[in-house]
Amino acid sequence: MSGHDEKRVAAGLKAAIHNPNVSEEAKDRAQERLETMGTSVETTSRAPGSHPVGSTDETGHETNRVLGGYKATLHNPRASDEAKEHAREILSADGYQSERPEGVTEDEHQKRVNAGYKAALNNPRVSDEAKLHAEEYLQQHGGF
Repeated sequence: MSGHDEKRVAAGLKAAIHNPNVSEEAKDRAQERLETMGTSVETTSRAPGSHPVGSTDETGHETNRVLGGYKATLHNPRASDEAKEHAREILSADGYQSERPEGVTEDEHQKRVNAGYKAALNNPRVSDEAKLHAEEYLQQHGGF
């Protein structure tokens, strides 16, 4: 397993430990696996600027929702260039990459986008409205 893959596995295990929907038994297994990897929950790092779901900023706003608003600004045709640049700056400071990563083809990028929408369809925490949008997007972009 490459170092990059190992970091992703460790991040997933850490997320499982902090997820209230995961059983204690599964959390214990995740902790044991982290320890065998030579990593602990305390030393596993998050992506730069990432925030746990439901965390709030200094104003009391849910951080992920605020960042989601900035992401939406990037794709809003009615948003001004200045607003989009501001959104890029905020997201960049939080570790979000708005451009397709180097070495990722357009096909691979589209597969990843489609996978995200497919995941939304199966996520019980996603609203019906968002699921409808995901379904429409996938139909329009050959994701089914």
